[in-house]
Amino acid sequence: MRLFLIFLFTVTTFHIQAQSKPAYLKTHRYDVRDAGFSFPETDFKIIGFGAYHGSVKTEEVSLNLLKALTKEGKIKYYFPETDYSTAHYFNTYLKTGDETLLKDLVYHSGVTVPQERTIEVYKMWKQLKVLNDALPKENQITVIGIDIIMTYGYSVKHILSLLKEEGHAFPAVKALKKAMENPDTDFVSYYDSPGKLAVKAFVTDVDAQPEVYHKVIKDHKVFNHILSNIRTTLGVFTGKREATIFNNYIALNEVYDFKENPQYMRIGFAHLEKEREGKNASFFTQLIEKNIYKREEVIAVIGYLTQSEVLWDQLYDEKGNYTGYTKEAGFGIGDYEDEYFRGIQHLKDAKISDMTLFQLNDIETPYSNNEPDLIEVIMKSEPSNGNLVAGKSTTAFLDYAILISNSDASVPIEEME
Repeated sequence: MRLFLIFLFTVTTFHIQAQSKPAYLKTHRYDVRDAGFSFPETDFKIIGFGAYHGSVKTEEVSLNLLKALTKEGKIKYYFPETDYSTAHYFNTYLKTGDETLLKDLVYHSGVTVPQERTIEVYKMWKQLKVLNDALPKENQITVIGIDIIMTYGYSVKHILSLLKEEGHAFPAVKALKKAMENPDTDFVSYYDSPGKLAVKAFVTDVDAQPEVYHKVIKDHKVFNHILSNIRTTLGVFTGKREATIFNNYIALNEVYDFKENPQYMRIGFAHLEKEREGKNASFFTQLIEKNIYKREEVIAVIGYLTQSEVLWDQLYDEKGNYTGYTKEAGFGIGDYEDEYFRGIQHLKDAKISDMTLFQLNDIETPYSNNEPDLIEVIMKSEPSNGNLVAGKSTTAFLDYAILISNSDASVPIEEME
């Protein structure tokens, strides 16, 4: 009997190791466009989707994933790539349908990722509202922002809404309100913009007389959370983004009980990698390393482009007026002769639609073979990440890959009529 079990184990192991990647992919692929598409896994705490920014079908894929995940009431919270207060006003849009607000939200949230400041992202939110409105009320999703603040506009608007009427008479609040009411005020956080200086003065005033402000704040928990995030950005905050995302997640867990309410995250794929590239730990890596969740409870889905274009730059004149945009179809999409993901050809050969999902984390996967397919970027003329990921398996970093084909470049929202 013992010899038989050893033989069975050997044969099974040989089968698992011998299965080729092309053969495996053909038995683990799904058409994300299919009306009956269901995501293969349902037992997770958080799932994230990320791809290169600025391509039309990336937004379609994200929406289709959300459709699949929400139809069974699986997802409770949606994390876009934005801060807490901006997300708060995305919820306002989902409730009211105010499209003027939506356009402004897309424009200002695009400070974090300019390639997301697009008509396609605007349309995605409109479709998300339709999707959310059709869900039973108890299954409707709530938008939450855990990213670092890149522009203070909606944080200021949120703060002002949290102060009682008597608080609006304070000089520092008046100055903040005046800056907010001026449509030309620059509120970006990464240099001392006029808006940032007004924010700094307000925070200094709050810190100087906390007991006075305490009396005029409607919701202390939300107010303090916003101010905590603002303080992170008042000095030099280069390199603090990943830690901020993680710390916000932990802080807001006390309010939203994330461990009992699964979330969907739409963010750049570097934040979703479940293993370190060198010393840097992504948000998902921190969730695993700090024992917030087990590795299998964190699902990373990464999108890959082929035969596609991406929005590259929005162009402005010396006065800041929009003048046009550029796009890329080679460098910048991850499938170009001088810059491509190792192993992407296998996905291209196995695709069944222009949006094909591949499950890589099944027990029989050949993607746990200490080869960094779909993670290593091979570049002929520039340094790559090859040394950082050498000897590591694909499945150490991600669980699913989506090949997105024939996608046009997104169009800046400034082009919208």
